[in-house]
This record gives sequence, structure tokens and C-alpha cells, in this order.
Amino acid sequence: MLLNLDAGEHEDEREELWALFDVLNIACGGHAGNPASMERLVAFCARDQGPRAGAHPSYPDREHFGRRTIQIAPDALAATIAEQCATLATIARQHALTIGSVKPHGALYHDAATNETIAHAVLEGIVDALGAGVVVIGSPRGELRNAAKLLGLRYAREGFADRRMRPDGTLAPRSEPDALITDPTEAAAQATALAPEVDTICVHSDTPGAIAIARAVREALRG
Repeated sequence: MLLNLDAGEHEDEREELWALFDVLNIACGGHAGNPASMERLVAFCARDQGPRAGAHPSYPDREHFGRRTIQIAPDALAATIAEQCATLATIARQHALTIGSVKPHGALYHDAATNETIAHAVLEGIVDALGAGVVVIGSPRGELRNAAKLLGLRYAREGFADRRMRPDGTLAPRSEPDALITDPTEAAAQATALAPEVDTICVHSDTPGAIAIARAVREALRG
């Protein structure tokens, strides 16, 4: 079971947290991140036994941290996804790394799971920047997975340890008071319950107590 972390979104992220994960989904400019933060994360991944480097693109919406749906034409969406991923890939090449996976962020993650046009635009941008060998990380069910299968792309079904999940696999909105799981024991229990149905488990770097949560999840899944 791979553990993945959405990373490079906040200046105070600690390497101690990054080291607990197999894959770092690196914010690449759409909702957060800049060349300096991307460089720092890629350099960390390039160390011996470092995590794998993945891209974490979003709607071009830094003002709202990529957490709202914006109206954008499919070709423009594909272009911005390609640009974000290509920027990160260029930095990775300077460290002899390749970007092996892509996970959409925020509202784009959810929209790509429910809207076929958006799903195809996202994948068009990903393939344009990174090629068809990349792994797409997304919701266990929905349009993004369907589109990836149609295109012959590898797909990793994702579950979340630190977010309430609905029976259909979607996340409870952050606006709900109990949307976050901050108790490490509870997060580990949710990850264990989800493990048979998914390929990777995510923890968010900005969840309060993220390091303790990540350690508990890692211990529960790997012993």
C-alpha cells in the first residue's frame, strides 16, 4: 500500500513529514507552489531512499487555493495542466528524476471524477507534459478513472486517512464541522478499513497533527 502526501502547499512543511511517505504530490503552481518550493521538494525526493515525485496540478486559482470550481474551456484546462506538470518535470530533470504520477488537486479532483469532459481535458494535459507512462491518482470510481482506462493509462485508486468519506467515495466538504479526522488512531482505523478497496492512502500536510497521523497510518498498514 503506497502512502501519498499532498506537499509543497505551505512554507512550514517539515521534511520529517515528507519522509514518512512513498509519493509526494508536489504543488506545481496552479493553487500553490513556486519554483523554489518545487526545487526543495524535488531535491528531497532525489536523496537516497527518498519518496517518489508526483505532480499535483489544479485549476489556476491561487486566490481560493484551488478549492472552487472555475469556468474554463477544456482546451485551456488541458493547457494549464500541461504547463504546471511541465514546470515540475523540468525541475525534476535537473535532479535526474522523472515525475511518475499525477494527482489533481481540490475542486479539480472532484470535478474530474464527475465530469467526463473535464476528466479528458485533465488527462490530455497530463499526457502532453509527461507522456502516457505516468500513473494517475484519483477517486476509486468515476469519470477520471473511466477516461484513464479508455486511454490505457495506469490508475491508482485513492483513499483518505484524514478526511471523512461518503459511501460513494467522495469526501465530506471541508465546510462541514467534522470533515477532518485529526485523531491518529481514528485515521489509522479508516486507512485500514479502506486498504482493501484502494491502491494508495493520502494524508494532507495541512491537517492538524499530520506527522502523528502519518506515523499511525504507516504503522497500521505496515506493522
